[in-house]
Order: sequence, then structure tokens, then C-alpha cells
Amino acid sequence: MPSRTSGRGWWLAAVVACAWPIHAQDSADPRPRSAATRELRAYEATVTRRIVQVTQRVFVAVGYTLSSNGLIVGDDGVIIVDPGHAIPFSQTVREAFAALTDKPVKAIIYTHGHPDHTGGAGAFITAGADVQVWARANFNSEINALRTAGIPLEARPADSQGGDLPLEKRFSFYGPVEPMRPNTGGGQNQPGVPPNRTFDTQRTSLTIAGVRLDLVAAPGETADQLYLWLPDEGAMFTGDNVFDTWPNVYPLRGVNRSIRDWADSIDRMIRDAPRYLVQGHGNPILEGAVESLTNRRDAMRWVYARTLEGAGRSMTPDELVEYVRLPEPYASLPYLRDYYGNVEATVRQIYAQSFGWFDGDPLNLFRESPRKQAERAAALVGGPAALLDRARQAVAQGDFLGAAQLAQHATRLAPAAAAPKLLLADALERLAEQSISITTRHYSASYANRLRAEAAERRE
Repeated sequence: MPSRTSGRGWWLAAVVACAWPIHAQDSADPRPRSAATRELRAYEATVTRRIVQVTQRVFVAVGYTLSSNGLIVGDDGVIIVDPGHAIPFSQTVREAFAALTDKPVKAIIYTHGHPDHTGGAGAFITAGADVQVWARANFNSEINALRTAGIPLEARPADSQGGDLPLEKRFSFYGPVEPMRPNTGGGQNQPGVPPNRTFDTQRTSLTIAGVRLDLVAAPGETADQLYLWLPDEGAMFTGDNVFDTWPNVYPLRGVNRSIRDWADSIDRMIRDAPRYLVQGHGNPILEGAVESLTNRRDAMRWVYARTLEGAGRSMTPDELVEYVRLPEPYASLPYLRDYYGNVEATVRQIYAQSFGWFDGDPLNLFRESPRKQAERAAALVGGPAALLDRARQAVAQGDFLGAAQLAQHATRLAPAAAAPKLLLADALERLAEQSISITTRHYSASYANRLRAEAAERRE
């Protein structure tokens, strides 16, 4: 089909395809929705399935796959940036892009190695085609480090992505939730096409299909992260170093990330002075790009400096999370809310990376086992049965954290009993209901599911 990207009319149109909400409202749980849940559902609704035109040459598919999928239209071909997580979903993106141009795919660029950005590459490569696939030389370093250590990605006992949760309990602000659910076959994250072009310098300049572009090393959410800069368009593909949440400096599955490197990478983006930002997830930023980047960088550096300042005054991590409260104007910015990463986890990660596990409290040099701590707690309240009674009272009073702590003690004293597990599961879900952090909610609800399954096994 002929190219359909010429003319100023296209450039003026922001939304090219139809849009619809990704999520339905919660329906399975009759309990009233908390303010946190209402905020998250409203946030989800800001991401709809559509094609957005950013510049004359640059388009982005939002809401089709778990990542944003970029299209750069060149003179004799196109460049795809982050093709998505799975071929069936990315094929739909390719069809949408084909409505804009019939030019062949000349290159695919991965901003980093996470499978939600790479797994759909096969949808854009036809048999026998000579397609450049670009990434940094340390591509997929995060996952490779775990594999080298023999650590499975599922090492934690629960899932922060919510893959084992029913749809009504899942949250997403970046794309469809169905692909991450179990037993959806081709919808799962899939291995991508490996890169056949890499670079190991800070910046490399290329011309592909007549399009001038820079690939810039930008360690942050991952060590292999890059951003793509189009100087003639004023457009930048940020990868996952930028999307609308506080940065996920510490993922609950357990990965080391440096907030200092992350902030420095954003500083490099600022120096290129982009007009438009195509984020790794969600909607592109079409106004105030440099202001947005500056606020993110400055907020991250403030949290880092404040954490070290407090630690220098012998504060423990538990004290620091109270001390390091994001100040204005950052606290009011919607793109710095704790929707995915969160400030508390960032503070704890900064402390751990800077000082190690010991927090300065001498009692932590003589810690008792969890069971011994549970025995002490039970002795104080009158025995294991009293622990459960106190936990039930705490639930009735709305003290869900207190209830969870007491119920957890009870599970350690009676690991084969169902009642403590069920009470802990209920308390965890109620705690999750009060959080705006998607990963915190998913992990807590997933852990609650695990407890309920164990309780059911004991009853059989």
C-alpha cells in the first residue's frame, strides 16, 4: 500500500486509531473500594488502546502490548522501537502500523532486554528479510545475572505482577492485563529475536532508512537501558527510565538498581533538550518534556541525598522512610506517585546499597528466629489462641497491619493450621486495598492466595 505519512494534517492529529478503556471496574469483591483503589482505576483509564502521532515521522502504539511500541517512518523503510511482549499482540500492532505505511521494516531497536519490550519482535520480521536488531552490548544483563547465579525469576513466594490473580484484582497502567494471566498461551511474555547489532560506547550515531538517530547508553531501570534520540524530530524514546510513576528502583522480585545512575541518565536526556518523549509504557509526553525530565531527576537526587543525610545521623531504614517524605512540588506531580516503584522501597534500597544489611541497631546483631519471636509474642498475650483472638480484634478495629503481624506469629507457631493462614490472608488483602503501589498490591494479594491454597490443602 502507498505511504500515508505525508502532509501536515497527519502531524496535527494526535490520535490516529480508536480508543477504549483497558479495564472494567471491580465486580467480584462486594467490599467498598478504597480511595487507593479508586485512584488506581482512574489512573488505568488514562491509558487507552490507540495509535498516537508524535511527529511527522514518529508514531507510538499504546495499550496494544505491555510496552509502548514505536514506529519511525524513514525514506525507504521503517524502524520499530520495542516491539512488545508477544507475537499475537504485536501482530495487531503491525497491522495498525500497516494502515499508516507499507514501507518494509529496516530495523528494530530494543531499549533494554525485558521481555515485555522484546518478545513480539518476530511479528515484524518476515522470512528472509535483512532486519537490523539493535541493543546495547550488555543486552539482557539483568536477567543474565540471575541465570548465571542460578536464581529463578520466580524466587519470591508471590508474584508482584499479579499473574496468578483474577482479572478484577489486577492493575495495569501500561497495556492489557489479559496477556499476563496464566493459561493464555501465546499471550505470555516470549523470548525476542536476539540483537544482531550492538554498541558499547556512551553514544553511537546511525542513519537508518534515511533517519538520523543516536542510541545513548542510559543505565537506570536496567543496566542495559538505552534511549533513542531523533535530533531532526525533537523526539526521544526513553525506554523504561521514564514512565508515569515513581521509578521502580527496587523491584520486589529482587534486583539491584542504582538511583544515582538513573538520575544521571535522565540528566543526559535533558541535555539533548527533547520536545517529545515516547515513554516505555503508557502515553507519550507531547508537552513540557524537559520540565518533566527535570522534575524526575531532581526528585530522585533529593531522595538519594536526604536518605544519606539521615543515615549519616544514625537513622535506621525504618526511621528513614518516615524522614524521607517527598516534598513539594514533587509530591503533587501525578507522574511521581507511587504507582509502580515507590519512595519507601527506594530509601531502603539506597541504604542497603550504601551500608549493607546492618542498620546500626545492636539488637539486630542478636536476632532470634521468626518462630522464637512468635513464641515470645504468644507468651505476652496469653498463648497461641490469644494471638488469633487479638488478630481478629485488630481486623474489627481496622488495624490490618497489626492483625497481619499477629496472624503471622500464629502461622509460625502452628504451620499446619488453616485458621491463622486464612486470617493472615484476609489482613494482607485489606492492607493491599489501602496501597496505590501496583506491585505491593499484587504481591500481597498473590501471597494471600498462596496462604489460602495451603489452608485448603490442610483441610482436605
